Amino acid sequence: MIVKYGGNAMKSPDLRRAVAGEIAALRATHPVVVVHGGGPVIERELAARGVPSEFRGGLRVTPPEAMHIVELALCGLNKRLSQEVGAAVGLMGRDSELLRAEVLDPALGRVGRVTGVNAGLLRTLLGAGITPVVGCVAVGPDGDALNVNADTAAGAVAGALGEGIVFLTDVEGVYRAYPDPSSLAPHLPRAEVEAGTRAGWIAGGMLPKVRAALDALQAGAPYAVIASGMTAGVLAAAARGEAGTRITP
Repeated sequence: MIVKYGGNAMKSPDLRRAVAGEIAALRATHPVVVVHGGGPVIERELAARGVPSEFRGGLRVTPPEAMHIVELALCGLNKRLSQEVGAAVGLMGRDSELLRAEVLDPALGRVGRVTGVNAGLLRTLLGAGITPVVGCVAVGPDGDALNVNADTAAGAVAGALGEGIVFLTDVEGVYRAYPDPSSLAPHLPRAEVEAGTRAGWIAGGMLPKVRAALDALQAGAPYAVIASGMTAGVLAAAARGEAGTRITP
């Protein structure tokens, strides 16, 4: 199973350690790859250095002078997460060209779109009983770092490995009439998700996640789950199909 981890679920050290414990427990039945972002950590490091933050279309504008800070922040978080998960190794996407990417839009600076995944490296680590914990910095054609959206990076990893993925977020899943909890959709086929994005009941911050889920399915993942990382036991429940919204081909 691929677990995309980030955002609000990382703000609390106690919650972060609880999720790490769930990942460690899940390994008893599922080999796990963790792909993480780190928006709050990046924000803190940029602010400490007086570098302004700007987003366009949900993506962080990353000029060259900010890229180093982004990578530095994610590297520190990566090592902390791998220690908390245990029996894990922290990797950035440009280690052994784990994540290869190209510039998405020159106007966004050093923001990348994943073009390749070193799946062999991940399989080797999993075969040795080691959990890869992957930070979402990729290597570009010029050999320098590119900042990659963690949702899309995780989706690319799931597609490359042909395994299911869980996107941990701060809502219970996809709602047909957000925020009405009774409208939570436990299962959505691809066609209905695509219709929902056109009709507008899938919108806002959920759009990048469902698009990453659809991209993962297109690349070969058998399913994608969007679930709350703020809820105890969510990973085991997601593995059983009992939490969040499961999106299938």
